[in-house]
Amino acid sequence: MKKRSVPDPFAVLTAPPPGETAEERAARESQESEARQVSERIDEQLKQEHIALLKRHVVRVLLLGQSESGKSTTLKNFRMHYAAEEWKRERAAWRVVIRLNLVRSVLTILAAVQNALDGDSGTQPSLSGINQVPRSPLSPSSSDDDTDPIALTEADAHAHIREPLTRADYVLRTHLVADGAAGILPTADNPEFRIRACDVHAFLAGGGEESDVHDVADVLAQYADEITSMWREPNVRRILQRRGIEMEDNASFFVNDIDRIARRDYEPSDDDIVRARLRTMGVQEYRIFPDPTPGNLSSIGKLRVREWLLYDVGGSRTMRHYWIPYFDNMDAIIFLAPVSCFDERLAEDPTVNRLEDSVLLWRAVCSSKLLAGTTLVLFLNKVDLLRKKLNRGVQVKRYLPSYGDRPNETNSFLKYLRTKFRDIERHASTLPRNCSIYTTSVTDTRATALTLTTVKDGILRSHLKTADFI
Repeated sequence: MKKRSVPDPFAVLTAPPPGETAEERAARESQESEARQVSERIDEQLKQEHIALLKRHVVRVLLLGQSESGKSTTLKNFRMHYAAEEWKRERAAWRVVIRLNLVRSVLTILAAVQNALDGDSGTQPSLSGINQVPRSPLSPSSSDDDTDPIALTEADAHAHIREPLTRADYVLRTHLVADGAAGILPTADNPEFRIRACDVHAFLAGGGEESDVHDVADVLAQYADEITSMWREPNVRRILQRRGIEMEDNASFFVNDIDRIARRDYEPSDDDIVRARLRTMGVQEYRIFPDPTPGNLSSIGKLRVREWLLYDVGGSRTMRHYWIPYFDNMDAIIFLAPVSCFDERLAEDPTVNRLEDSVLLWRAVCSSKLLAGTTLVLFLNKVDLLRKKLNRGVQVKRYLPSYGDRPNETNSFLKYLRTKFRDIERHASTLPRNCSIYTTSVTDTRATALTLTTVKDGILRSHLKTADFI
């Protein structure tokens, strides 16, 4: 019996169309040849771009993570330690941002007290420096009553400072826009003042101050004692707690230092700048040209790096479609996962737990084919806030049943998370890669400096291995 032949599937795909004439064949082959040449040129261009970056000794690092994860703070730490001259030139410009953070923090507290007086049981959006925390569904419910009428009256004794601080808020925001930043004014849905990421450099390069900004310092100095007194009042703290408003360390840091910040000759410290929040939209790109001193970003072994490119992209869900174009030719990803938010939900989607969101993002990054050979660095960040939350008695297993009966302690929880994130990387990565995990509190500039030194060396070693193949 004659064996039945099985057509070659590749031959079927490449066979000419039935009934093709000689002229049609010539035209088709010409088009195919042209398309093939275009494809080869694109491939060669991408290859040459990558080789050019390596030969220029340019290291590209992308910072990823959800909104409020600490990306911008990490970038500040990098620039503070490895671009010291530029950092020094920008120092004075941060004075406006820090005072704006302080003013808007106090206005948020005043708004919470006023809402309690008005009998509004809802929550109001946060302003810069204060976090309005949507709780997970398993969160214990609290009473709608903020406190008793006498306590409310005492808390409202500071209402008269709202008007001068509102004027100060306007002056500071106007000054930011005048210095080159395209400001986005607060709205009912988003009360935070924001500027476009591409305008951050223009603002920081400006740095000048007008007399009206000095007037803001005078207003803060005039009411400093009263603001401090209000912040320390137990009734005010209870109102904030019962309305789900958590004072971030940054906000309380500035309120506690109001006497220093209110001085006309106030000079922001490194810690002040790292804690300052300037909400941006879009992608921030920073170029660092390291000096050749030992221990800087410039060299490791025989590799000398002339330039570092660091990218900070927006972490909110509406911004994540901007990430993909930055995945190409990236040497390293620094991914920030805030660990203190296990009991919180995304502001842009209250149905999603923030820790769960970080886990899903991490899996997506690890499994991305575009990032298959890219070095990964994971920061389990905000350990300081996690420790405070657990010390207050918040139970991890209430929000994370898989945690089981493990100790409700910081080190135990971090060990659990480290194992989970490591397992995801190992199973999701399509190729072997370098992956390092660190526990961090990036507002702690001294501890972060040590971590960044280790991270820098690891990235350079990976870059060196790639460069050696050229």
